[in-house]
Amino acid sequence: MNTVVPSECKVVLLAGGTSGEREISIASGKGAQQALQEAGFDVTWIDPADKNDLKRLIEEHFDVAFLCLHGKMGEDGTVQGMLELLGIPYTCSGVLSSAIAMDKAKSKVFYELAGIPTPPSVTLTREEGYDVEKVLRTVGTPCVVKPATEGSALGVTIVEDPLPLKAVIDETFEIDRLVLVEKFVDGTEVTAAVLGNDQPEALPVIKIVPMGEFYDFDSKYAPGGSQHICPAPLEEELTAVIQDYAARAHRALGCSGVSRSDFIIDAEGVPWILETNTIPGMTATSLLPDAAKARGMSFPGLCTKLIEFALE
Repeated sequence: MNTVVPSECKVVLLAGGTSGEREISIASGKGAQQALQEAGFDVTWIDPADKNDLKRLIEEHFDVAFLCLHGKMGEDGTVQGMLELLGIPYTCSGVLSSAIAMDKAKSKVFYELAGIPTPPSVTLTREEGYDVEKVLRTVGTPCVVKPATEGSALGVTIVEDPLPLKAVIDETFEIDRLVLVEKFVDGTEVTAAVLGNDQPEALPVIKIVPMGEFYDFDSKYAPGGSQHICPAPLEEELTAVIQDYAARAHRALGCSGVSRSDFIIDAEGVPWILETNTIPGMTATSLLPDAAKARGMSFPGLCTKLIEFALE
């Protein structure tokens, strides 16, 4: 379906917010704002952390909201719900799919139903307590401990030996009431973005070469923190499998507009899905613009396409 964007389309760009990814959200917003203006859009910046800014969503007319919010209170369905009430179309996924994708533990249920390999894991709740020996029997070591509802690898720890596991889990509970302990998969890190609503299409796969131990917060956002190789130097058949899994994840989670799923390819060549991002980054070092560029799509063209999907 081809959607005609109104020539005088007023875009409200939401960036900033109150999550631990605020600064990255602002950086994404600046990148998207420049691209949207280059594409000819009238752009108004609103920071949901400012209540007076939020009032403008009610008091002023906007044709579409362009979301550059990352993490809680932005990528988890909360802002999407507000925009639904206000009747403002918005980029990226809806309320339910945003909430599910933000929860790494719940996402795994949908991956498994869709036949996408995902590492074995245990989900722990702060209030319920846990048996560390039972956790070890399920995932073993090395394993990965991560907050279940945070993004950008915030609070993610690789645990090599059984002894410190309990201490790491307890520290992670200070970040999130839900903690995911996942079997560590050693291998090549790749990511695949998907564009579309009813007929999603995967973009070229990107191989990520982090400068650190793994693709952590600094690797994602610090200049020189990682190298992106796009298209990834993989066999054609494996590339097609990863793109298929990314599109399946997009559909299984009910995503719309855009999503980006991260994978680890193990020594046997099996790609394991780790998570799906419903609002991928739009910074100078972000993966989605790189993948779109490899497809021949400019940054302004990508942003225009996201608005078209929002208005379908």
